[in-house]
Amino acid sequence: MNSEEAAAKLGLEPHEAKHIEERLARPPNFTELCIFSAMWSEHCSYKSSRHLLARLPTEGTCVVCGPGENAGVVDIGAGQVAVFKMESHNHPSYIEPYHGAATGVGGVMRDIFTMGARPVANGNALRFGAPEHPKTRHLLAGVVAGLGDYGNCVGVPMLAGATGFDAGYDDNILVNALCVGIAQREGIFYARPGAPGNPVFYVGSKTGRDGIHGASMASASFEEESVSKRPTVQVGDPFAEKLLLEACLELMAAGAVVGIQDMGAAGLTSSAVEIAGKEGVGIRLNLDLVPCREPGMSAWEIMLSESQERMLVVLKPGSEATAQAIFEKWQLDCVAIGEITQSPVLELLQHGKRQAHLPIALLTEPPPAPSAAPTAPTPATPPAASAPPPCPAAAPIRETLLALLGGPQLGSRQWIWQQYDHTVMADSIRPPGSGAGVIRIHGSQQGLAISIDVTP
Repeated sequence: MNSEEAAAKLGLEPHEAKHIEERLARPPNFTELCIFSAMWSEHCSYKSSRHLLARLPTEGTCVVCGPGENAGVVDIGAGQVAVFKMESHNHPSYIEPYHGAATGVGGVMRDIFTMGARPVANGNALRFGAPEHPKTRHLLAGVVAGLGDYGNCVGVPMLAGATGFDAGYDDNILVNALCVGIAQREGIFYARPGAPGNPVFYVGSKTGRDGIHGASMASASFEEESVSKRPTVQVGDPFAEKLLLEACLELMAAGAVVGIQDMGAAGLTSSAVEIAGKEGVGIRLNLDLVPCREPGMSAWEIMLSESQERMLVVLKPGSEATAQAIFEKWQLDCVAIGEITQSPVLELLQHGKRQAHLPIALLTEPPPAPSAAPTAPTPATPPAASAPPPCPAAAPIRETLLALLGGPQLGSRQWIWQQYDHTVMADSIRPPGSGAGVIRIHGSQQGLAISIDVTP
């Protein structure tokens, strides 16, 4: 397989593959192509939507941190902040509803405690196909079970949600997961590399082959049987997530952290590139040191794996023993796998050989646009005016109201939210099913009202 065929198989457009080769002044190897395919996927680069997202307001008197980090941060007074993140896990949940939805919850919770906040509430907004569609019951049951089981096991209440049904979602459901956390305003952590020479540590669970090419899959349309994409869906372990949460917050409290980044979409690739890219430095990783649960993993498999419950941490020099003691106590891996470098490149080593050598700026900049701009579609010819159809005879009001209340759009969602633990932590003031969920904020006389929805 030549580089053009490999690039196409990885989801890179021909003009993107050509741009890579021109900028590198050489053909990229397969590992390097894999890294570009992940970083330039829609899921990681927002290449088709970033110009639209840039129009949204992101600044305000209460905004502490807008887009660009793991989660947004808003000042809520009394020296505290609310940290929140909502993320979709649509494709994985359609392919494997239980694990797809569960790892969506795990991902947004990691985004919260990566910022130094303790998660206090979860929510979800779901859209499924028509109730009579043959897959709707299967998808609904699996997604709800996955959302409930993961959040319940970690011990974070599910306080808000919204579920709708429409035939437009028959083959592409929406699964949006929300997490909200609370932190001290002076205790927020960011994905920062610090000075060259800082040690880079891998912490959390081991790396496996689950979730490889997950970011690319989440950016594609379903043109093949979904069963063939199941290996790209991650498998979560909520009990490991709980251990990771406590270990990371303890490590932060010990003053050992320079920067920290969740290994979410594109795993070790995106976390390493994003940390280094924040301050124009580089990062060197020795992949022989990455804790793996499967033997013989290649460089590209390690870099693209989206195994769950993992973090990349840049430590203050001299704090290595402190970090290792904390993670040993919580029975999680904590291994030095590299360092921050002065030269702004991503350098990967394995088996004594260089596996990749790529400019960080090329990986983080927007992918090139096609040379030929898409042409505007030809406006459709408006239909000829016709007389409106006759108004149907009015149905009895009582029967109409009962039909609406018992229908899929307005019917009770109790079967869904009763599967979620909404009282864990004993801070929930208002449960799901009665408008916005409300949770009290320790150290103040305030509460936080949480609601979530998506507009179809």
